[in-house]
Amino acid sequence: MEHNDLPVGTRIRQARERAGMSRPVLAGLVDRSAEWLKAVESGRLQTPKLHMLTKLAEALGISDLAELTGNGEAVSISRYAVGPAHGALNEVRAALMDYRLSSDTRPVNLAHLRERLVAAWDLRHSSPDHRTKVGAILPGLIRDAQRAVRSRWGEERRDARRVLAGVYQLADFYVAYQPAPELVWLVADRAVTEGQDADDPYAMAAGAWALVQALRESGRWDEAISVAHDGAAQLEPYLESASDDWRGMVGALRAENALTYARKGRHGEAWRYWESAYEIARKLGPDYRHIQSSFSLAIMHANALSLGVDLRRSGEALKAARELDPNQIVSVPRRSRHLIEVARAYAQHDESASVLEILARAERTAPETVRFNGWARDLTLKLRDQPPTGERAAVRELARRVGVR
Repeated sequence: MEHNDLPVGTRIRQARERAGMSRPVLAGLVDRSAEWLKAVESGRLQTPKLHMLTKLAEALGISDLAELTGNGEAVSISRYAVGPAHGALNEVRAALMDYRLSSDTRPVNLAHLRERLVAAWDLRHSSPDHRTKVGAILPGLIRDAQRAVRSRWGEERRDARRVLAGVYQLADFYVAYQPAPELVWLVADRAVTEGQDADDPYAMAAGAWALVQALRESGRWDEAISVAHDGAAQLEPYLESASDDWRGMVGALRAENALTYARKGRHGEAWRYWESAYEIARKLGPDYRHIQSSFSLAIMHANALSLGVDLRRSGEALKAARELDPNQIVSVPRRSRHLIEVARAYAQHDESASVLEILARAERTAPETVRFNGWARDLTLKLRDQPPTGERAAVRELARRVGVR
C-alpha cells in the first residue's frame, strides 16, 4: 500500500510509536480510553471527527493534520485559538502592529514606565477580571515602551529594551487563548529578541519562558524543551551570586520542562525536572514568588497535580490536590487555573459532580481564566452533554457564564 493511501488509524498508530508514546498516555491526553484508541488504530471504529483529529495531532506534537489524514491539506494546531476574542484584542493588536521606524522625540520617563509595568503585573495577578484590567492599559504600555526604545541610544536604549521585553512578556498572558495565535508567536518572539538586543541574560531567559508556553501548547514539545534549556543556560553560570529572581526563573524553566515531558507522556523525565525545580523553590523559601511565572513552593505543588493529570495518573493527581490549599496560590488567575487542573483530575475519575463543583469554583475565582481556557471549555461541553444527576440547571448556568453554547 502506498504511504499516501494509509488509513487514518494506521497513521495515528505510526505517529504515536514515533513519539514513543503508549496507547494509555495518548488516549488520556485526548480524554479517551486506551481501548477506544486501539479500535481507531485498527480501523474497527470510524475515522475520528476533525475536532478529535486536532486533539490527537496536538497531543502527538504534529502541526500539520495531513500527517494523520493524508489529504495534503495543512491545518494549524493550537489550543491558543480555542477561546472567544476579548473586547480589547483589536486595540492590543493595533498597538503591536504600529510600526514606526523613525525616532519619536516625545519624552518617555523610563522610571515611570517601569512603575507602570510593575503595577500592570500586580493587576494581572490580583484581578478576577485580569484580562479586562490588563487589556485596558496594555496598548498604551506597548506604544510608550516601543517609543522609549526608539528615542534612546547606547546604554539608555538597552535599559529601555529591558522594559519593553517585560511589556511583551505581560502581553503574552493577554493574547493567549484568544483567536489570534499569530499574536502569541509575535509577542513571544519579540520578548526574546528584546532581551537579546539588551544583552541581558535575565530578559532573555524570561522571554524564553514565554516562548516555551506557546511551543508546548501548540504541540512543539521538543522545541519547548530546547528553548527552556537555552533560557536556563543564560542564568546558570551566575547563580552563586544571583538575585532570588534569577534563581526563580531557572526554577520556572525547569518546571516548564517537567510539564512538557508530562505532556509527552515521559514519567521519569517529568518528575526528574519537577524535583530539580522543587529544590530551587524549597531553597527560596515559602514566602518567595516569581512575578512573571508565579514560580513558588505552592506552584510546584500545583504542578505536581498537573503532572499527574497529563501522565494519566489521576489518583496521584487528586492526592496532590488534597495536599494543597488553593488559597496558598497568590495569583488569582493562577489559582483558578489550578482549580481547572483539579477538575481535569476528577474528570479522569469520571466524577462529574466534582468536576462541576470545582469548575464552578474556578469560574467564581477568576471568570476570565475559565472563559478563555481550552480545558475549562472542553470540560464544560462534556458537562453540558452529560450533566450530573439533578444538576442540569447548574450546568446550564455554568455554560452560560463560560460562554459555551
